Amino acid sequence: MSDTDPERVPPEIDVNQPNISRVYDFMLGGKDNFAADRKVAEMALKIAPDAPEAARANRDFLRRVVRHLTAEAGIRQFLDIGSGLPTQGNVHEIAQEIAPDARIVYVDIDPMVLAHGRALLTKSSHTLVLAGDVREPEGILTHPEVLELIDFSRPVGLLLFAILHHLNDDENPQDLAARYRTALSPGSHLAISHFHNPGALRPEVAAQAASAEKIFNETLGTGRWRSREEILAFFGDMDLLEPGLVPLPEWRPEDGHLSDQGITYHTFVGGLARKS
Repeated sequence: MSDTDPERVPPEIDVNQPNISRVYDFMLGGKDNFAADRKVAEMALKIAPDAPEAARANRDFLRRVVRHLTAEAGIRQFLDIGSGLPTQGNVHEIAQEIAPDARIVYVDIDPMVLAHGRALLTKSSHTLVLAGDVREPEGILTHPEVLELIDFSRPVGLLLFAILHHLNDDENPQDLAARYRTALSPGSHLAISHFHNPGALRPEVAAQAASAEKIFNETLGTGRWRSREEILAFFGDMDLLEPGLVPLPEWRPEDGHLSDQGITYHTFVGGLARKS
């Protein structure tokens, strides 16, 4: 997106303030970002030159998870919180290719995400884009439009991709995750991707994670690279499916091929769990 194209920018968006959705869009090679976003991205790239590969790995992980949930677990309704800017391989595209009756609710707090998502889905009666804050679960879980598409008495695929690491510890992310888990019926699944600090197991990677965390908190407001134990706690007592909580490329790779292990490889992990 051109910084000089004001007609395409919703009036409530400050193009001079970097935004994580747009930084992520830049990493994926998108055009819906501005100079302030690119400046932050370039700072991150100095620390982790393979950060775009990590962004793509997150997108690929999302695709594999949604395919598994739709084709193998029989999930027909998805709640994607912190969905980010639309790009290739959105949840509704993946799920509805397998099951045309699948229902998807996207939730995001970013006005640009909402504007683009609604433009993309103008003709879809099975898909909704909603303004909402992950820190306010009741506003999402009890929203009338959500309840029109999502029946919480039946299994749901809850997707929390690259969102919980933007919550600081004092925002009680563990309690928030527990509230969302409580709303899920048996047979539901929870998928999470999260920035990871491996600590003493990988000192070089841990140092890179600490540097990236510093940049995020100085420029984007929030960013926590958590330990494996902290991330696992978000799943509560749900049953973590194989292969567990792993670097994103290692979660059921479709062709058995793993990408080269760059410096960000072990700093972005994910997993999928089922509520029994």
